[in-house]
Amino acid sequence: MKIRRLQTLTLVVAIVASLPVTYALAQNDSGAKQSIKNAGTETKNAAKDTGHGIKQGTKKAYHKTKNGTKKAARKVEGKPTQTTSPQ
Repeated sequence: MKIRRLQTLTLVVAIVASLPVTYALAQNDSGAKQSIKNAGTETKNAAKDTGHGIKQGTKKAYHKTKNGTKKAARKVEGKPTQTTSPQ
């Protein structure tokens, strides 16, 4: 009878001791899921920031080219056209 009680007590202690471990493992699973969600959100935001930077750089290059072309055209307007002379 004493052995049976000791086995039962040991089993109860083992179950009670394992509850916090089980709870902690369940928390880690949801923590991992949240980490993946966070990583996805950060990746999305980084892609948006990169796209915004590319858009701004492209606009700047376009405007610089446009202004440079206008400036060169104004310089050439006053000059006579070059003709090739016969050799």
